[in-house]
Amino acid sequence: MSQSSHQEDLTEKILKQEDSFNDKNSESFKDQIIKQEGNFKGQIKKHEDNIEFLNSQSNRLTESVVDLQMSLGKYHSTNVTKSENGNGAFHTEEETVEQILKKENSAASIFCWIKANTQTSNLAFVKDAVGVVATLAKVESDDLSRILSEYVGLETMLAIVCSTNEGVKALEKYDPEGTVNSTGGLHGIGSSTGKKINGRFVVICLEDLRPFVGGFVENDPQKKLAIPKPRLPNGECPPGFLDYAVNMIHLDSNRLSFLTASGHGLRETLFYSLFSRLQIYKTRNEMMLALPCITDGALSLDGGMIRKCGIFALGSRKDVEVKFPLIAGESDVPPDYTEAEDVVRKLQWETSKLAADIQREQQLLDFRKAKSTSQACSGETTW
Repeated sequence: MSQSSHQEDLTEKILKQEDSFNDKNSESFKDQIIKQEGNFKGQIKKHEDNIEFLNSQSNRLTESVVDLQMSLGKYHSTNVTKSENGNGAFHTEEETVEQILKKENSAASIFCWIKANTQTSNLAFVKDAVGVVATLAKVESDDLSRILSEYVGLETMLAIVCSTNEGVKALEKYDPEGTVNSTGGLHGIGSSTGKKINGRFVVICLEDLRPFVGGFVENDPQKKLAIPKPRLPNGECPPGFLDYAVNMIHLDSNRLSFLTASGHGLRETLFYSLFSRLQIYKTRNEMMLALPCITDGALSLDGGMIRKCGIFALGSRKDVEVKFPLIAGESDVPPDYTEAEDVVRKLQWETSKLAADIQREQQLLDFRKAKSTSQACSGETTW
């Protein structure tokens, strides 16, 4: 073999060894990159899980704070009313009925008279009727009673509520020409007592109302509706929010146990129809600050009124002729007001700590993601 041929073989052998070495190094480098990617993914997943857990804890604490603040707000509004009244006197259901009876030529007045009269209480429309709107619920404070009654309006406060359409039909009879028969139904009873119903009157049929179907607040004795609390764009519940109007009315045991033929109660039928998601605030200023999350109107205990989104009721309050009665005795409030305030402060502190933890985890997550992306780009260039 010539010297030049031997040199070529030696060169070729060296090149093959170098290629083999480079291949092994390349494979080793790829393995390292893949391993690093796996580590980065694991770390990213860990931070994401931490953030999810911390967010759930934060949401739970926020809900607890809001619930306590709502209870404290109701307690405050009730106590303010009692201190203004001096001896804590309250407006009773009997007084509400007296207010209705003063409306002598109204259907509600005649109906209340019939209900109290044993000789006429067995009439078909009386049996089917649940009552007059103003007598079917109570509230915790006079301020709340006044603003809710004004919002509903006198005509609807005096509305007669029937369970079925049969009850509605029994209230009024018609001549063949379609005119109202003054001797039939409620008109006939009124005529026999020297009273005449002036103009139209409102009747509400429960079986025709679309009920709220979102369920009830768990373990709530009043069966309040499980409506999500309003949230501002920053995710927080508006300051001064007390509750939804439909959940701030109190039903006595006989009203609470009432069910329509389809199994629905007064809160999710009648009162949800009247109030929908009407929000209640302590003050007008707090109500106005909550505008971004008000969809179905809002009221404030100091007289503010938003009938629905974009429609404001300004001016002085009206004198309410018929209003909801007040709850007798103590309402469902925290047993120790000061202790409840301390709990709120502690929960708010814990919430702020969680917010800091969430921010720190988010920063670590962003760092890991950026490093992972940078490493991936570096690996692609090397390969």
